[in-house]
Amino acid sequence: MTNTEIELELTYLARMLPAELATAVPVKLMDVYIPEALDVHSKLRLRQKGDAFEATKKVALREGDASAHTEYTIPLSSLEFDALAAASGKRIVKNRYRVTIDGYSAEVDVFEGELKGLVLLDFEFASEAEKQRFTAPACCLADVTQEDFIAGGNLAGRVYDDIRGDLDRFGYQPL
Repeated sequence: MTNTEIELELTYLARMLPAELATAVPVKLMDVYIPEALDVHSKLRLRQKGDAFEATKKVALREGDASAHTEYTIPLSSLEFDALAAASGKRIVKNRYRVTIDGYSAEVDVFEGELKGLVLLDFEFASEAEKQRFTAPACCLADVTQEDFIAGGNLAGRVYDDIRGDLDRFGYQPL
């Protein structure tokens, strides 16, 4: 069964770890992006979340706008996941915290492995109007929603030093 949803979100670099993480329990995620080529923004993602596996494809609602997209997700068995994941070494490992910050639902991704030091906050919205009214909380450094280098399909397979120059443009300090 395919799950389809429209997602409205804004992505920020973290200035600091939000205080809300102190009481939140993270979920470890491992994402594999297909195709494997580093010069391609992979839009097909395989995800392992505990004992759950899925494949997701994101399609922008408007060309050039990363803040609104349709997500098509199908569940996978562990055997299907393993077989598909063998096609790519483009991986990301992160801990995801689901919290509420200033009344907004947020996902805080704390990256591990080769991207350790990177922390992103995604705020999700029920409507375009709610997204337009949003004011970033103090834990946010810069809106990077439209920055290609920060998209999962572009981050996968890279190391922190690969994106350091882009992060430096925003005054980002590793957390």
